Amino acid sequence: MQRIIVISLLILYFSTSISNALIKVDITRGNLDPLPIAVSPLHVDPSSTNHKDVKVKQLGEDISKIIENNFRSTGLFNPLKKDAFVQKPDIAHLKPRFEDWRLIKAQALVTGKLLIKDEKLKIEFRLWDLTASKEMVALAFTTTPSNWRRVAHIISDKIYERLTGEEGYFDTRIIYVAESGPKDKRKKQLAIMDQDGANTKYLTLGNELVLTPRFNPANQLVTYLSYFRNLPRVYLLDIETGIQEVVGNFPGMTFAPRFSPDGKKIIMSFAKDGNSDIYTMDLENRIVERITDHSAIDTSPSYSPDGKYICFNSDRSGLQQIYVMKSDGTNVKRITFGDGLYGTPVWSPRGDLIAFTKVRKGKFYIGVMRTDGTGERLLTENFYQEAPSWSPNGRVLVFYRETKSGSQGKGFTAKLWSIDITGYNERKIKTETDASDPSWSSTLSK
Repeated sequence: MQRIIVISLLILYFSTSISNALIKVDITRGNLDPLPIAVSPLHVDPSSTNHKDVKVKQLGEDISKIIENNFRSTGLFNPLKKDAFVQKPDIAHLKPRFEDWRLIKAQALVTGKLLIKDEKLKIEFRLWDLTASKEMVALAFTTTPSNWRRVAHIISDKIYERLTGEEGYFDTRIIYVAESGPKDKRKKQLAIMDQDGANTKYLTLGNELVLTPRFNPANQLVTYLSYFRNLPRVYLLDIETGIQEVVGNFPGMTFAPRFSPDGKKIIMSFAKDGNSDIYTMDLENRIVERITDHSAIDTSPSYSPDGKYICFNSDRSGLQQIYVMKSDGTNVKRITFGDGLYGTPVWSPRGDLIAFTKVRKGKFYIGVMRTDGTGERLLTENFYQEAPSWSPNGRVLVFYRETKSGSQGKGFTAKLWSIDITGYNERKIKTETDASDPSWSSTLSK
């Protein structure tokens, strides 16, 4: 499997700081007034040469289209139609006629230029504040021509960061369980794709049941649960090299392996004698440590981003609720007291919220709450949905949802969906097959 190709970045110009931004998109509220933005096709330098991996003439339009789609998917931006554009790409990149772009109600403009020469792709782009008639940022990237799609995502990240003050999440990937076949005999494979659904790759053959893939926050390593001859095993998989190793065979059932924030440990629940407790395993020396010791079922653990705390769900109060404890298992506190059953808690990478699944009166909800359990907000409901996973900037959740299908509602499909933590902008993510158990990677360019 190919390794991630390194992209060199040259900062050409940065005119104003984030705090002094003339255009600022408010990402703390819902999709009420998306920013009108014009994304001009990238101008192709006439000295560019053809390359076996890309068609140069079409490349400028393809890159701008990906940037447009990324912006549109956030719900924060409204990319304008290109047939209303008033300047050719090469002229606009040099110096826009600001008053003409304002006539079509654009507030921000993205322009760019690309050159392919000597087996290298160089892309420049500029972001313009049309209201103030100023350039906001200009950057240049150099990479291999086949890597143009990643450059489009990186450009999107830079613009998103400039306009919102938050890190972007477009240069990322999502790993999930690809499902096919009838419900009582599902074939389940590990699959990975770009966050926009492109570049799908299947990482396992489907001969064995696979569950709960989870990314390492520090790199492109994945842990997941698989059954080999009906024996549950926890695996580690290096996405870039394809190297896979067994972390351990377990005589009982294991659930939801997940990495610590530094990537040095795996935390999981392990069932023994009808009881499930939480354990950690040091990946260097394979020492297993028991964290909880209770007669109830403790499962679905997730670390806080600083590694000091763990949230998990347990039925120790009689009903399944969410608890928080220190990472050594001490100071256990119940944080949910609302109606319904709570599960699959996962700590935000920002550290401010915990996402969860809630079941109440036959409905499944995806929600978020503060880390002390206050401020609960239910974002979306369905007859079955679960397994939220955070974008690396902590602003978007991906989860999976089952919906009934067929004329009599006897069939079903499982698909990935995303939603902003404001509760707006719910979207289905395109996948080649049915999909479940998603996990969002960290930003690739870090």
